[in-house]
Amino acid sequence: MDLLTAIRSRRSLRRFAERPVSDDIVRELVALACAAPAPHHTRPWRFTLVRPETRARLATAMTEAWRRDLTADGEAPQRIETLLERSRRRIEGAPALLLAGLSLAGARRWPDERRRTAERDMFVQSLGGALQNLALAAQERGLGCCVLGSPLFCAPAVSEALSLPADVEPLFLVMLGYPPAGHEAAPREALPLADVLSER
Repeated sequence: MDLLTAIRSRRSLRRFAERPVSDDIVRELVALACAAPAPHHTRPWRFTLVRPETRARLATAMTEAWRRDLTADGEAPQRIETLLERSRRRIEGAPALLLAGLSLAGARRWPDERRRTAERDMFVQSLGGALQNLALAAQERGLGCCVLGSPLFCAPAVSEALSLPADVEPLFLVMLGYPPAGHEAAPREALPLADVLSER
């Protein structure tokens, strides 16, 4: 598959065939992710392959954090349970699961909040580029993936569940797997360029 086809055909995949994804493929995808541009010639990306035996602990930590938030929001108990069970199934059921984290160890320590915020934004954007590399490389190899931002909402729980180093900020989960039999990507509605591209 050529790059343009991979870009045009990529979709977030949330259901997978019951087929394992080898560690070698995961390592290759992470290596390609790390070809993304990064600020100051750093390598701020930190990926953790979450093994099946660790996922229940991660899912429990995350769902407990979400339960507190949803309860405080006034959500109905049955809806809370439905949402949490779906999240648990995703975390525990993906053929391969990566945590995408960020280290700001190479960031410049500006004396003011404005530049510190801009510096962090550069590093987060770099992780976005790495995740796009990973998603397109997975697509080219016949895999699907889905990037979930759920760790952003419960970072301390994720860090504790996975015993992450203190300098690693957990930001995204990446589910990887092969599409189920008969899967066809939904057509994507064309986005008018005028909505996203302007001239000045």
